[in-house]
Amino acid sequence: MTEKILILDFGSQYTQLIARAVREASVYCEIIPYHKAVEFDPSLKGIILSGSPCSVNESDAPDVNVQSLVNHVPVLGICYGAQLTAKRYGGLVAKSNKREYGRAMLQLKQADTLLNDVSPQSQVWMSHSDTIKELPEGFELLADTDSIPVAAFKKTNGIAGELPLYGVQFHPEVYHSKEGKKVLRNFLVNICGCTQDWTPAHFITDTVAALQKQIGDRKVIMALSGGVDSTVAATLIHKAIGDRLFGIFVDNGVLRKNEFENVLKTYDAIGLNVKGIDARQRFYDALAGKEDPEEKRKAIGSLFIDVFQEESKKIPGVELLGQGTIYPDVIESVSVHGPSVTIKSHHNVGGLPDHLHLELVEPLRSLFKDEVRKVGRELGIPAEMIDRHPFPGPGLAIRILGEVTEEKVRLLQEADHLYIKALKDNNLYATVWQAGTILLPVKSVGVMGDERTYEFTVALRAVTSVDGMTADWAHLPYEFLANVSNEIINNVRGINRVVYDISSKPPATIEWE
Repeated sequence: MTEKILILDFGSQYTQLIARAVREASVYCEIIPYHKAVEFDPSLKGIILSGSPCSVNESDAPDVNVQSLVNHVPVLGICYGAQLTAKRYGGLVAKSNKREYGRAMLQLKQADTLLNDVSPQSQVWMSHSDTIKELPEGFELLADTDSIPVAAFKKTNGIAGELPLYGVQFHPEVYHSKEGKKVLRNFLVNICGCTQDWTPAHFITDTVAALQKQIGDRKVIMALSGGVDSTVAATLIHKAIGDRLFGIFVDNGVLRKNEFENVLKTYDAIGLNVKGIDARQRFYDALAGKEDPEEKRKAIGSLFIDVFQEESKKIPGVELLGQGTIYPDVIESVSVHGPSVTIKSHHNVGGLPDHLHLELVEPLRSLFKDEVRKVGRELGIPAEMIDRHPFPGPGLAIRILGEVTEEKVRLLQEADHLYIKALKDNNLYATVWQAGTILLPVKSVGVMGDERTYEFTVALRAVTSVDGMTADWAHLPYEFLANVSNEIINNVRGINRVVYDISSKPPATIEWE
């Protein structure tokens, strides 16, 4: 049984970062809303209480019975979790004289297991308006900063059966806490006793066994996109049941240049049972006359379901649907002022589960994106597929502003191919999160030789990001951009102007539509 840590989410913007930091320490963890009942099974090794945008002194502040948790497993409270712990045991939490946000210098007051190997003075990241003014009786100060009297503490005089209880006012999970990962590792390994056996190889072994148990001798059908998530999910399912996995890869007419052929070759090379469907003309017909982005998305999604259903009916006895759903798609978002939760809808295959009434097989639903890539490498999937940038489900249809036509798709495919190739040739592809070319519904006058031209404009887009939630425009070298512009204008007849998008997210989005 895989050992695990539970993270109780009080609505902090950093909760997923806590989970990622725990996973990076090779310890499995799950995020659950603070109001969800905790199941104390033998695999549970400890609990972390997250931060929150709330104040513990609000009348409707999120609350848990910390004392009851510590009767079962060690507990670490982070920021709000630390304040809640202090208040629950009778300490004083009040508004700080000044809001502490940003870098601070942690000053250790005494040695302790939680702060083992942490420097006497260590940079940490603070984000709070309340502060712990007085620790409860039976608690001990471990560290402070120049601004706050309590930055880390522990409970010392426990009653029988009570396990270690710690709190830190700073955020060890964020990059700016220089030794925060050491603090978390100390809690996980030295306090909770985790063995750090959560590795890609371990995940593959456990997942294949679980898939074999779930699927039995039944058949699985799966829509593949050529992306990282669906490819890794399909490879795991194939490892479990072989050719009883039936993959379907649809050419919707708005893929990148040569993508349909190249992806099918890669699937064949790694042994997947995948059928390619050329439905380009059907999609062009469905997109004709549509300029609104949502109309284009709906047209593509609806026709994709039709095509997939037609193909699935050709395979008798299919009972299960494979999907590349990953953990951020299924984490429950906490409404901190009430028990309601919102679960994000699956974005992988829009509408398919509802239409097909098939049992879902989702081998990646416990993994973050970077973990999916690690598992993919462990499975031996080629690097060019594992390291691909994210690509929107509606494909180039939402990178062609306005109506989509076959000729516009050809123009954009050629321009985008030259851009992406240049990024790879100049060792820049891996430095950006996502890059792509947008065909604008704008024609402008140009001069080529002695001739006047009146042709389209393309915008190049490249962003840096960790998870796509926020993004900055990539500061690509001017010389590189100049060369790409020349390449596109000289080689793609129909484009005579190239611009570069320097908008960040927010306020802009990564895609234009």
